[in-house]
Amino acid sequence: MQACKATITAPSAALALVAALSVFSAGSALAQAKLKAPASAAAPTAAASAPINTTVPAAAPAAAADPEVVSKATAGQLAAAGWLTLLDQRNWGVAWDGASQQFRSAVPIGAWMDGIPKMRAPFGAFTERTPSTTIYNPDNGFVTSSFKSKFANKSDLEETVTTILDSDGKWRVTGYSTR
Repeated sequence: MQACKATITAPSAALALVAALSVFSAGSALAQAKLKAPASAAAPTAAASAPINTTVPAAAPAAAADPEVVSKATAGQLAAAGWLTLLDQRNWGVAWDGASQQFRSAVPIGAWMDGIPKMRAPFGAFTERTPSTTIYNPDNGFVTSSFKSKFANKSDLEETVTTILDSDGKWRVTGYSTR
């Protein structure tokens, strides 16, 4: 099976909120997410490609996209954005609880509660986040979403969140990194 890359740009605020609320049960706190559309925002696009890192042209017609790939990539990206909102709000425990079993097994709650605040403290307060790329890999079911994020003390942070469709039918985080 070929790997697919879907570049999801600028989901509407209403769609993002509805999807995020359906993924997490954190309530109205998710409405505070500040997702900013890229300047070149277009309708969501996706394309199948041999290598996973092949760039999809921003102007690729949405009609040529595989709807299933676009749907999964969009759902994974929205789950990632909702989860990042929990981190922005310093809801460390809720974020850990909402992560996949795989994540929770790899990162015990004690290590998470000790490590994530120390990791994010130097960034300062969250300012804004723009989705940049989203890659769906049908071989393992992972959706990897990258975001360009701005914080009070760091204006050029790239956050990468990997999600997977869990056995309960919800997209959940399996990995998080910054650079």
